[in-house]
Amino acid sequence: MDGNGRWAAAKGLPRLEGHRRGAERLIEIVDACIDAGVNTLTVFAFSAENWKRPLEEVSGLFKLGEWILRAHLARLEKRKVRLHVIGDVTALPDFVRSPLQDVIKSSQDNTAFNLVVALNYGARQEIVAAARSLAADVAAGKLQPDAVDWAAVEARLQTAGLPDPDLIIRTSGEFRLSNFLLLQSAYAEIVFAPVFWPDFDKAQLQLALAEYARRERRYGMTGAQVQPPAQA
Repeated sequence: MDGNGRWAAAKGLPRLEGHRRGAERLIEIVDACIDAGVNTLTVFAFSAENWKRPLEEVSGLFKLGEWILRAHLARLEKRKVRLHVIGDVTALPDFVRSPLQDVIKSSQDNTAFNLVVALNYGARQEIVAAARSLAADVAAGKLQPDAVDWAAVEARLQTAGLPDPDLIIRTSGEFRLSNFLLLQSAYAEIVFAPVFWPDFDKAQLQLALAEYARRERRYGMTGAQVQPPAQA
């Protein structure tokens, strides 16, 4: 969800106003995804590198996130949204971590839609943690080295139990993944939207979904070899 600050700067507004508008946009996109038949949305809300930003902005982001969560909790519950969080949440302020944990617990039986929020997340950090877990199990004799396969790695990622992304959308015209779901996105289609996140509305989402629908996903095979999934 890139470009909040630049959106605000272009309009002569404070950066935090851009983040506020971006947070409001997220709720709209969640609704649009549900209506479009998407069942899982992962959003990069705060990266492990974002701590380098000015303290005032970081503090404002957390306060904004906590306010958005509380303000739209009933709306998310009505649509049966289950909240997941990936990333190292232990470093987050208590006023953010506590309500997050409450919503994760209260929404765990919701099945209509998975909203995965990446907070203090970095894919490289996630991979390192998975590698350490594998190494510890091998050292303890719980796992044989030749048993380390993709399934063993995947089970130790923070997204274990969730589907790999079919489509990744990067807003603001930037052309990079920026340490986001690097292993999980191995076969994802990528759409680079030329608008800042606060301007990424339902129409922009439909454009991205339409572009995804036009692509042929071959997973390294020829078109004739690819079999469509039994269920979308």
